[in-house]
Amino acid sequence: MTTLHHEHPTHQHTHGGDCGHQAVSHGDHVDYAHDGHLHREHSGHWDECEPSGHTAHDGHAHAHGADCGHETVRHGDHVDYLHDGHRHAEHDGHYDDH
Repeated sequence: MTTLHHEHPTHQHTHGGDCGHQAVSHGDHVDYAHDGHLHREHSGHWDECEPSGHTAHDGHAHAHGADCGHETVRHGDHVDYLHDGHRHAEHDGHYDDH
């Protein structure tokens, strides 16, 4: 899975353990869900961190929806749900990790 990092130049909020935004582990760094995107600190600025491709999340028994209690992140033409440290999206009868 390839990850694109696009600088978010007007991002003035500093994320961290007490910032109030959900942290999502992503490889060797932590992303923060904020304003419908995932952001990560990179070289003194904030990048939007969007992976490409989809990996099926086998054995995902929880059904996500408007009242499931998980934070949502807009992702292109659909909504991802932050759950168990991953972003999940329904796709062809299963959930994908994004």
